[in-house]
Amino acid sequence: MMPVIKSGRKDFPRGHAYLGVEMVSGQSAVTSTWAASPIKILVPQSRGTSAWAFTSSFGGGLVAGDQTQLEIKVGKGASCFVGTQASTKIYRNPSRHPCSHVTRALLAPGSLLVFAPDPVQAFTDSTYAQQQSFHLDADAGLVLVDWFTSGRAARGERWKFACLRSRNDVFVDGERVFLDSIRLDAASGFMASEHQTGRFNCFATLLLLGTPMKEGSEKLLQDIAARPVGRRGALVASASAVSGGALLRIAGASVEEVGRELHQQLKFITSFLGDDPWLRKW
Repeated sequence: MMPVIKSGRKDFPRGHAYLGVEMVSGQSAVTSTWAASPIKILVPQSRGTSAWAFTSSFGGGLVAGDQTQLEIKVGKGASCFVGTQASTKIYRNPSRHPCSHVTRALLAPGSLLVFAPDPVQAFTDSTYAQQQSFHLDADAGLVLVDWFTSGRAARGERWKFACLRSRNDVFVDGERVFLDSIRLDAASGFMASEHQTGRFNCFATLLLLGTPMKEGSEKLLQDIAARPVGRRGALVASASAVSGGALLRIAGASVEEVGRELHQQLKFITSFLGDDPWLRKW
């Protein structure tokens, strides 16, 4: 059974946001959107081949105690791109107050959601937990990008945050088809050790799922399988087939290298979106 997402403003407290996209006269259109501080939703393209929206926040990031939630509903046959204005910065939180974000998306038959925020950048002593769930009808499509960096490496803040947790759940017709969870915790030891993050400063997960992504999934798997495996490369990528799609994992020495790899693998998405949302960003 698909969950119910309410769009009425009275149902959402501080830190909550809602985005609704439907097919209107043959085009995808934002039919409802609102947000309560500290989260914001910017809609540069409210109507077209695909509707585009970017989330942001007052203050440029999340501070101690911030808890935000984003609800997305994509109607039958509609397409939507959701990104972020910049990387999600998690500021210092030495007192360890809860700092978190929840995303919940509902995708109707024949719809497509490209959910591709910029990476999470956790500063020294910060604590962050992220939980995202996507509920798809059988012939809906999902592109999910989830990535994080070592922090402000140029300032010497490399893997010095207190804790970072991220969980992604994907359901098709009410049944879980994908579960991915990570936890990096300073309490478990030196995060920059060879047995944890090693020489890498950025990690990314890309999931392609559903009927619209069938061709793209096959191409991704073929591309990664054909690559030679080198020793101690600046970027390492591995791909595997999942039920109804493909999963790509990337580890890179820099955010820029990981971003370029993601862009390369997602070039085919422009035919679904009507344009390239990363052309001037990555």
